[in-house]
Parts: sequence; structure tokens; C-alpha cells
Amino acid sequence: MQGSDKGDAAGIDGGQLAIGIVRARFNDALTRQLESACRAELQALGVSAERIVGITVPGALEVPLALKALAGQGRFDALVALGCIIRGETYHFELVANESGAGVTRVSLDHALPIANAILTVENDAQARARAEDKGRDAARVAVEMALLLKDLK
Repeated sequence: MQGSDKGDAAGIDGGQLAIGIVRARFNDALTRQLESACRAELQALGVSAERIVGITVPGALEVPLALKALAGQGRFDALVALGCIIRGETYHFELVANESGAGVTRVSLDHALPIANAILTVENDAQARARAEDKGRDAARVAVEMALLLKDLK
């Protein structure tokens, strides 16, 4: 098996993988940072830039539908969901966080396709800035590792 059981991503090689990224534009500066870190890590793991496809959608609630469209194409080994939801003064935060998360999971299970969910849910801008780069890299590693695991399990 190519996947690691050591608790880290050591030794994983994404050289043969195709990865799709769906990025929400809401909180654009933060989601661009997520995407930049994700793309850099994917390439560090061997995924060629030509095999990374990125699209943008207005916000986190639109991410699952775009993921579903990409999953339906059958050309990706894994997908990545990127977004940033910052708590406000209303219940809208919970609605967007819960529904986008449930949608991402549903698409993954319906298509038996790994989707790394890096839609940040934070209290404020400072928390988002502190997490964006690490979560972008983490999403890339999850996508590659899970894609390789599923290939091994088939």
C-alpha cells in the first residue's frame, strides 16, 4: 500500500493523480491563501500543475454543487473544498457551516471520491489568517493520501 500508517504523509507520491479544487470567493484573500498553499503542497507531493484543476464559486454554500459537477466527470482522483466562514452576529454562520460541510460529505460518499474539506469555520479574521496556510497544505496531503488509499483498496 502506498498510504502511510505512521501518522504522517511521508513517502506518498501523487505523481499519477488528478486533483480538482473548488474555492469559494467569499473572504477572497483568505481563500486565495488556502488555494496557494494547497497547490504548492500538491506539487510538492508530485502532482503536476497540469493535473490540478481549480474553479471558483461565490461562497461556501455553492462549493458542494461544484464538487458534485467535478465528481461526475470521473476524471479526478480526489477533490479539495476551500472556503472561509467567519462567525457573525446571526445564526447564518451555523447554517452555512453545517450545510456546506454536510454537502461536501454527501458528494464524497455519493461518488466514492475523497474530498478534503478545508472550509475554515472560524470566529474572526485573525483565526482565519493563522490557519489558512496550514489548512491548505493539510487539505492537499489528505487529498493525495486518500486518493492513493482508495486506489490501493480497489
